Amino acid sequence: MTKREMEQRRHMRQALDFYGVTRQDFEALRRISMTLGRWFEREAGDGHDCIKRDDETGKTYWVNAKGKGYPIPDRETSARKRLAAIMARYPKLTPYVQGDARGAALYILRPLDVPEGERADSYYTRGICVF
Repeated sequence: MTKREMEQRRHMRQALDFYGVTRQDFEALRRISMTLGRWFEREAGDGHDCIKRDDETGKTYWVNAKGKGYPIPDRETSARKRLAAIMARYPKLTPYVQGDARGAALYILRPLDVPEGERADSYYTRGICVF
């Protein structure tokens, strides 16, 4: 880990610490963010293989370049459940999951990050980026 990465991680930890997020929950949030990030990258695909979700059953499949699908565990749903359980302990904070594979997957929004009456998807970058 570089010095800059350590500083960014410390800043993220201090911002969450202000709202009473425990060290265990902080580490769990980081793991959830990394899991979701990898999931979104695989959903986007690499030009040959990708993750697909069956619209009718909700089951997930790894689809190869030939179009053959193989069942895989649904890591997105389990990560979102863990996220909901953690965030229930911090009612002032709101999670925002950003599904684009090109950025961080999880942001924690503080009470004043999103203006009254506005949607979080326009202001989520004001929150605490969890990476």
